[in-house]
Amino acid sequence: MNRTITTFPQHGEFERAKARLDRMCLPYEVVAAEPGYIRVGTAALVVSPETRGALMAGGIDDFVCSGWVEYRPARIAVPMEEPPANEEDVFGRAAIMVLAPCVADQTKIRFIAHITGDLAEAFPYMNAEMETASYNKDGPVFTFMEQYRMISMYPSRIAVAKADEVVDAWRVLEMIRVRANATWSRRAEIKPSYEMRRKPPVLEILKRLPMTNCGECGEPTCMAFACKVHGGMASPRACRPVFEGSLGHLREALTEICRGLGVDS
Repeated sequence: MNRTITTFPQHGEFERAKARLDRMCLPYEVVAAEPGYIRVGTAALVVSPETRGALMAGGIDDFVCSGWVEYRPARIAVPMEEPPANEEDVFGRAAIMVLAPCVADQTKIRFIAHITGDLAEAFPYMNAEMETASYNKDGPVFTFMEQYRMISMYPSRIAVAKADEVVDAWRVLEMIRVRANATWSRRAEIKPSYEMRRKPPVLEILKRLPMTNCGECGEPTCMAFACKVHGGMASPRACRPVFEGSLGHLREALTEICRGLGVDS
């Protein structure tokens, strides 16, 4: 039986959803972020399609969730130790605001997290140490690949594509939190770099296009259009089906990656 999972922007929202399930005597499973991911995650709820339907019935919800995705058991365990604290914390805490299927790979998830800190001043130092990253100082946006995951970091927001599941999403956020704070703590030893050394692969743009080769952008194929966007010779907004037509569900993911390239206003 396929089940779905959601997480919440705040712990209070989780408690409200859980209380509603309890009042309705509906079954559910809790996936806890604590102790290891307590700074970057709120507990998640796993429910059956029937439970979700009953939970959502009746009009206005009395809780706010981040979105629902297909549940996949975590491949990793939540660490049993509490995460390290930092004297100078540029990251703060994270809250997943958006949780959705990944448009580039339907077997993965996509999420957007807001943080309480501000990473803008840390980006040049991280850029100096991460030679495979792409830094667009005009964004500012700091983009890099972690294996097959595309990570785009803004001053107070982080967007990740191709996370395995919710626990993996927490792992990624904790990895970013630790790396950003560690780099910031050593900033006196690092010469900041403002160079955009490389860009994410053109295929990452292609995967977020309609793949219909409709020609409405003026190019014969989606691949040709992706190459032009990647090279800064075309705006992603020229893809009319995504920005003006029936494929608007691709818009946010396409916009995120193009901002990382500095080719989207």
